[in-house]
Amino acid sequence: MTFSLNMTFSDLLLLLPEIFLTCWLCVVLIVDFSLPRLPKERLAYLSVAGLVIALACLGWFDVNQISGTLFGNMFVLDRMAIFFKVFILGATILVILTSIEYVNRFTLFRGEYYCLVVMAALGMMFMVSANDLLSVFVSLEFATLGFYVLVSYLRDDLASNEGGLKFFILGVFAAGLLAYGISLVYGETGKLVFSEMASAQATPGLVIGFLLIFASLGFKIGAVPFHAWIPDTYHGAPTPVTTFLSIAPKAAAFAILLRIFLVALVAFKPLWVSLLVVVSILSMTYANIVAIAQRNIKRLLAYSGIAQVGNVLIGLAAGTKMGSDAILFYLLAYLFANIGAFAVVIAVSQAIGRDEIEDYRGLNRRSPFLAFAMLLFLLSLAGVPPLAGFIGKLYIFVAAIKEGLYTLIAVGLINIVISMYYYLIIVKQMYINEPVDPSPIGISGPMKAVIYVGLAGTLVIGIYPQPFTDWVVSATLMFANFVGPSATVIHPGPLLGS
Repeated sequence: MTFSLNMTFSDLLLLLPEIFLTCWLCVVLIVDFSLPRLPKERLAYLSVAGLVIALACLGWFDVNQISGTLFGNMFVLDRMAIFFKVFILGATILVILTSIEYVNRFTLFRGEYYCLVVMAALGMMFMVSANDLLSVFVSLEFATLGFYVLVSYLRDDLASNEGGLKFFILGVFAAGLLAYGISLVYGETGKLVFSEMASAQATPGLVIGFLLIFASLGFKIGAVPFHAWIPDTYHGAPTPVTTFLSIAPKAAAFAILLRIFLVALVAFKPLWVSLLVVVSILSMTYANIVAIAQRNIKRLLAYSGIAQVGNVLIGLAAGTKMGSDAILFYLLAYLFANIGAFAVVIAVSQAIGRDEIEDYRGLNRRSPFLAFAMLLFLLSLAGVPPLAGFIGKLYIFVAAIKEGLYTLIAVGLINIVISMYYYLIIVKQMYINEPVDPSPIGISGPMKAVIYVGLAGTLVIGIYPQPFTDWVVSATLMFANFVGPSATVIHPGPLLGS
């Protein structure tokens, strides 16, 4: 592979959000070190300001349909990359707002926390633009580096240290699998760019290589059987970090998986559909059953997240343009419900000091707003109409039905019923059981703003999904020419009743 490093202004324009965010990250660090007495809340708002500017830049890219490639097709900016970058920046802004009050419990390195969060977001922005296996490896490790530190940020907390150590060990193991898989694929094809692999022949070495790559990315999304790190890491990490881990890295990894399966492995669809069906069934069934026995709210949401990944894999198993649309829409619905639920968890934990489900007894009497918000978020995660989660699951299931994946749909419907059980356990605690301590729970301004955003997204996407379906359909136009028996692009509006 040969490429020129002579970059024009138009080339730099494609990297403008990443370049700006890198410079802004340096500004935040300089301000933190130069003004040690500056309240750390100011650093949070300074970080959010930079993320908002980068978000506005991406919005301008989307409106003007700016796209292109750099570095010999290693970096790509297209509508799908813009969608995922907007998604990641939006999630990062909400996570920083939920962190402002929580960071006060840190004894050291409060300012550096925000820098690490922004750095992780920057790495994930490169991940979703990765168009070859080498840039996938570099950007993925760059994004993960910040999380290694963030997970174990509570230095005096044994659970945080344990979660961070497990995350680091398994993360290094996954990186080794990815590097070995890349070497096998490159040895068999001599190619690294996804689009150049589409004509490769299915040799044993190539199959093993892609299986290793999928196993490594399966670790990032937390699919069974690559999920072992998730419960302990989610439990031990600071709750805002758990919130960040539960959504942003998964979205970035799914962006890579979409490019791999629907571009590099487009000719091998009969081979990988069965693999995705099995992993999806295992993820949904195992996680939902184990979640029933959980007594800690963060561990319950961890297993809920694994089950949600199983739902997203249904859309990937469909292997069509509509399946990719459904994945993006589902992730968007999941973003608001999941971050909103974790925001409630943080607010309750700040008041009570623990994260046990038992602590939610009588929450409706202590804070009707938090109880109502948690109710809507849990119902959306379960897929109850007319909330966003219902539309997301419907879209995913319709994409799978059109491919004849009826067994997968049947298992998915059964798992919706199972998930309703453990979600309603929390609802019972909030609305039926009497509180041990009836004192009201206060909510900070930034936390209340995040919960309102989560509620607005959950309700608006569920009641009026049309603008969001139009957005995801336009974001995946690169898959419109998918070659296969179900290559027809179907507009989701009629299917969703909008």
